[in-house]
Amino acid sequence: MEGDDEMKKQEIEEKAMDVTLKDLSKKLEDFAKARDWEQYHSPRNLLLAMVAEVGELSEIFMWKGEVAQGLPNWDESVKEHLGEELSDVLLYLIRLADICGVDLGDAALKKIIKNAVKYPANK
Repeated sequence: MEGDDEMKKQEIEEKAMDVTLKDLSKKLEDFAKARDWEQYHSPRNLLLAMVAEVGELSEIFMWKGEVAQGLPNWDESVKEHLGEELSDVLLYLIRLADICGVDLGDAALKKIIKNAVKYPANK
């Protein structure tokens, strides 16, 4: 059984590496439609839900001070919880962008270019 669970986990991780923002967007749209939740997905509601998730994400770091990259001293269960909260924020952000008609991938790439011009690397 343990080997089966490990194989399933590996499959999920491999699929996750190949997922795009558009893939996630479509899955979120289908998820909302299947539950008739689109009626609740106004920009305001999605933004407030995302902010609530950012609060939950913040709680994980509260009172810890600075933490090392990779979180080497954290329990796996806390890291898993962190991944869940980060995912909640990401998913609400993607859904919000879609509802607002913003191509998030395109907007992010444009912003990186704009920042590169504004903050050139030292030569």
